[in-house]
Amino acid sequence: MLGLDIIMCTFSVLSVAARADFKARNCSEVREACVGKGFSFAHVPIQEIPGEHLRVCPQGSTCCTQEMEDKFGQQSKQDFENLVDEMSHELRSTFVSRHERFDEFFLELLENTQRSLNEMFVRTYGKPYMQNSEVFENLFAELKRYYMGGNVNLEEMLNDFWSRLLERMFTLLNSQYVITEDYLECISKYTDQLKPFGDVPRKLKAQVTRAFIAARTFVQGLSVGREVAQRVSKVSSTPACIRALTKMLYCPFCQGMPALKSCRNYCLNVVKGCLANQADLDPEWNLYIDAMLLLAQRLEGPFNIESVMDPIDVKISEAIMNMQDNTAQVSYRVFQGCGQPKPAGMTRSTRGVPDVFSARFRPYSPEERPTTASGTSLDRLVVDIKEKLKLSKKFWSNLPEAMCVEDRVTAGNASDEDCWNGHTQGRYFPEVQKDGLTHQVNNPEVGVDITRPDTQIRQQIMALRVMTNKLKNAYHGNDIYFQDSSDEGSSSGSGSGSTEVGPTDMDVAATEAPVVEADRSGPVVDSAPLCAPSLALPTMLALSTLALHRQWR
Repeated sequence: MLGLDIIMCTFSVLSVAARADFKARNCSEVREACVGKGFSFAHVPIQEIPGEHLRVCPQGSTCCTQEMEDKFGQQSKQDFENLVDEMSHELRSTFVSRHERFDEFFLELLENTQRSLNEMFVRTYGKPYMQNSEVFENLFAELKRYYMGGNVNLEEMLNDFWSRLLERMFTLLNSQYVITEDYLECISKYTDQLKPFGDVPRKLKAQVTRAFIAARTFVQGLSVGREVAQRVSKVSSTPACIRALTKMLYCPFCQGMPALKSCRNYCLNVVKGCLANQADLDPEWNLYIDAMLLLAQRLEGPFNIESVMDPIDVKISEAIMNMQDNTAQVSYRVFQGCGQPKPAGMTRSTRGVPDVFSARFRPYSPEERPTTASGTSLDRLVVDIKEKLKLSKKFWSNLPEAMCVEDRVTAGNASDEDCWNGHTQGRYFPEVQKDGLTHQVNNPEVGVDITRPDTQIRQQIMALRVMTNKLKNAYHGNDIYFQDSSDEGSSSGSGSGSTEVGPTDMDVAATEAPVVEADRSGPVVDSAPLCAPSLALPTMLALSTLALHRQWR
């Protein structure tokens, strides 16, 4: 009888143990977790089953079927790519939005400056300007074409502008002569020697060239950063990476622990293996960011395109006034170098009709300048982008750390024992690998072929390297050829037609000169007195006539 009691007691204990073991192997939590994540499986085991069919997760007792593991693999790939996209969203948005802001600002600045110059010159110079406005229109068209990526040599273009302006001014101020195309061509050869506009062209050329090189290169830099960020953030996961991600993210489901998150160091090794090529972008990316920050300093200081373009109409007006003040001297030197042109007939335009060219060239007051482009200033835009650029340094090497944070992928600050280590719940012992492709040779979680770098990543590294070189050159005021993205069929250069417009009586008197033999070696460039002996008598007579004329008026 006692033996029977012992047998019954033993059976009862085994029954309790069996019920406890059955409860531990129940898969109901896994079923609920799968439904919560949107999975739709044909079958989810009620309790654990043998796992010989599994190819990624541990093959002991499992809550996963073959179908479940396959779909977990697909979902792991999608989850990882979405996470990289989410983590890089702010970086990509920064480059997209700042590129748009800077581009809009520079284009609007050009438009405002051109409009301001046109309004000022129409108001100040009237008909003579309107009849020759294409010279200025071509200037701004070429500046815009250069900024938009056109193959424009800024120095040559600006030299051509001043040559065309000299031709038009000389024709206007010497309308008592017949100025032919050949004669104008002769004049243009000696623009640098004559310096009819004083020192303005030289100073303005240096300022405009440096400012436009910096502006265009900086916007090109933002464009390259935008493209690199967009392309590199589109991850193409390898089969080995997908296996590692599945094991990290979903194998806890198969073990009946769907709420268990991975250990942090385990996550770091998996993500560093999957993003090995992206990490290799980081050194070149950091050099590019440093070059962008240096050029941004130039935009704030000596290469500030806003401070150059805002007063450009005033500076051109000063140059025009300088030539008017020195008309007699310039004309005398031109006549010596190119010969004296033939006198024109005494028409209305050669008698200096007051209502045609009577306005004195004058700058306008500062309050008449255009409103700031885009409702902001370049300084504010640069301060903003500098802060954003600084935050983007080391982005790609820091990405694994950013992804393996609490409540996203890992167990975070939980105990080392309360996380998934790839096999079960417990401590993760392997060492965390360093960043980059070559350091993944011994990655315990992801099989990485370090002999086959990602082709697209290498292309982006080269794009950054080329752009960094351009940025460094722009920092020193030097330009590097950009592929012309504009319409090469568009016309460049100024128009060549000239309109006879008579100057005032004073201008006629000041530009009278004796007939001299042409010196084909070029105009005289030595300092000559404004009233040379050969000019004195005609000038005095003209001034006396003008005085009597004004007295009777």
